[in-house]
Amino acid sequence: MKIFSLTLAFVLSIFSISIAQQKINYGYLLLKPDRVFDGQQMHPGWWVLVNGNHIEAAGEPSSITAPSSATVIDLKGQTLMPGMIEGHSHLFLHPYNENSWNNQVLNESRAERTARAVNHAKATLMAGFTTVRDLGTEGAGYDDVGLKMAIIKGVVPGPRMLVATRAIVATGSYGPKSNVAEASIIKGAEEADGIDGITHAVRSQIGYGADVVKIYVDYRWGENGAAAPTFTEAELKTAVEVAKSSGRIVAVHSGTEEGVRRAIAAGVTTIEHGDNGTLELFKLMKEKGIALCPTLAATEAIATYSGWKKGVDADAAGVKQKHSSFSAALQAGVTICMGGDVGVFAHGDNAREMLLMVDYGMKPIDVLRSATSVNASVFQLKDLGNIKAGYLADLVAVEGNPAEDIKAVKQVKLVIKDGLVYVGQ
Repeated sequence: MKIFSLTLAFVLSIFSISIAQQKINYGYLLLKPDRVFDGQQMHPGWWVLVNGNHIEAAGEPSSITAPSSATVIDLKGQTLMPGMIEGHSHLFLHPYNENSWNNQVLNESRAERTARAVNHAKATLMAGFTTVRDLGTEGAGYDDVGLKMAIIKGVVPGPRMLVATRAIVATGSYGPKSNVAEASIIKGAEEADGIDGITHAVRSQIGYGADVVKIYVDYRWGENGAAAPTFTEAELKTAVEVAKSSGRIVAVHSGTEEGVRRAIAAGVTTIEHGDNGTLELFKLMKEKGIALCPTLAATEAIATYSGWKKGVDADAAGVKQKHSSFSAALQAGVTICMGGDVGVFAHGDNAREMLLMVDYGMKPIDVLRSATSVNASVFQLKDLGNIKAGYLADLVAVEGNPAEDIKAVKQVKLVIKDGLVYVGQ
């Protein structure tokens, strides 16, 4: 049997095509890396055979029979792994040191924000993240649904998207705000109150295309801008009941101890940030099967924008608190998702969160699981996050071994999504 063989360098050199069409469908594709991380474990010497948009086989070379028509890509020195899954993204935001959140929401047109989001989606995909959970457009309405459909239709390149549309906040709690009481200004999320109000908001957002319901269970609306709970436990339970009855997962923003407590009682799917979570609460999350998405990178980015210099200055208060809560979460054994709140920092630098997870005490192999199989399981993503026969062909090759040095996840050499090979510029 003769198989046409391509080195990755050759693939990249001969397929330099336009951004919108930067993908190649090979049919049968045999990938020969030095090792395969299958979403659970690292396997030296494994090969992977792709047929169309599915994985046909993965395992020892002797177990794989490729047809003569298969294209072979040798990935010498590289690790093949499932396409990574970004757990907390805002494609319609860009770094706050470029423009503040308020200015983005108030002064950037929807056309500009969508144009930026298209670029952000491509950068995310090329960084090896073939799926994102995008947790709110922050004032850009339901435009994430439109972007998701444009990607599905092949109009623009980008990751698979789970979208939260507008997200839900309690009236008066969220921004932007004005000192003029009578002023009518756009809000960064949809306001809702009471059992009937939050029921309507959840159903409405699902009707407009939300895959996940995002709720702010607390926010900076307490005295002197302190974070304080917003929705009551009864309101949250109603929101979760309505969302889950349609099969939707529920993600909640929470940075207060009481907010986390109410979210747990309501039975949400994930708690985002969890800055003031305690060991007791994280143990309760583990017991209830609720996952934590810690967003370490956003905390450090915001501290940096305020002048903090990592490695030079003492840890900023928020960074110190994040270290404490993340350590408690690890100790409790709570399920930890990989999600950095990207948009606060640059899209395409999603892997920054993975490096910090290791820096904060998580084992590299566990971080790899969080970014692949764990996120797929928590987000109810069927046939993703693992390299197994029958699973969708979302695959990434990185230079080196990320289980030994997590920084390897930033050295992306090949991205395959839905069986299509996307090449670098």
